Amino acid sequence: MIRKALSAIVLLALPFTAAAHHGVASLGVAGLEGPGAPIETSSSATLPQGKFLGYMKLDYPRFEKYTEERDDEGDFNAFWMYGLGYGVTPSLSLYLFAPFYTKKTEDNSFNTSGFADLSAMGVFGFKYDGGLRLIPPKESLDDMEDWHFTLYGGLTLPTGDANIRNQDGAIDPGMSLGFGKPSYSGGFTATNQFLSRWTWVFDASFIRFSEYKYDDGQRVRFGDEARANTALAVRLLTAEKSELRIDANLEANYLKLGRDEAEGVGEEATGGSMLHAVPGFRLYMKNTSVGLGVKLPAWTDLNEEDDQQGAEGKESVRALFTFSVLL
Repeated sequence: MIRKALSAIVLLALPFTAAAHHGVASLGVAGLEGPGAPIETSSSATLPQGKFLGYMKLDYPRFEKYTEERDDEGDFNAFWMYGLGYGVTPSLSLYLFAPFYTKKTEDNSFNTSGFADLSAMGVFGFKYDGGLRLIPPKESLDDMEDWHFTLYGGLTLPTGDANIRNQDGAIDPGMSLGFGKPSYSGGFTATNQFLSRWTWVFDASFIRFSEYKYDDGQRVRFGDEARANTALAVRLLTAEKSELRIDANLEANYLKLGRDEAEGVGEEATGGSMLHAVPGFRLYMKNTSVGLGVKLPAWTDLNEEDDQQGAEGKESVRALFTFSVLL
């Protein structure tokens, strides 16, 4: 039996995966009784046609310290992300993101802060309902339990400053706010709601970077990134009168980083693989959504582990916060 159509109130959540100096985005959309949306793993929902989405995220990693000296290794980063999305059709959403990064070293010898490279992204959604179909303008709750999928792709624009120098005039590409050239990303998501309250999400993506020649003559290409994320979300509380919903999420985020290359040669103390566990909660209220989570290294296999302080997988704590609103 077809159940009552989903409320016109659509509450949004937009997971955004941001690495130490990288990023890729997709989105999630949830209603009071529809599928949930994790914090980091991208779900398979698209924006309603003709609607805008405002988005903000903070990813705050503070790194483990392996020596008593306060040297030029990474202390903490703060990755802010501001985004705007638009539903062109029920199956096609477009996004523009403006990241703002702060990177701090232990001895304050080379701290950077400012807007990084803008990024643009398109998300194409479809579903399986006796065959592959485009996302219709409206879906019932039964329709929302169909398998939903997205394909997404995007690129960054070299608007951030790639040639920031420290007090001695040196350039450290890892502390820059831009890559100097576009990077390219793509991915796939699958989402299924089951047993009424539960949602399973899978997300696989990659990022490819271009070689860039800095003002001091060095040529660097950051290592490619490959991600495979999965998540379970369960609806804990729904209050229809106040249009409020609370979900709990548990995610597993796998990341494989290629070695960075300088002058075409792989650099030491870069790259590796890791798995993070991400427990979190998401609150939906009216047309807004807030997500809170913590990203915990569960397993790491870095290439030169003892020399990679400040790398992903070396966090002592990594807090996540998101806010989104549908307009």
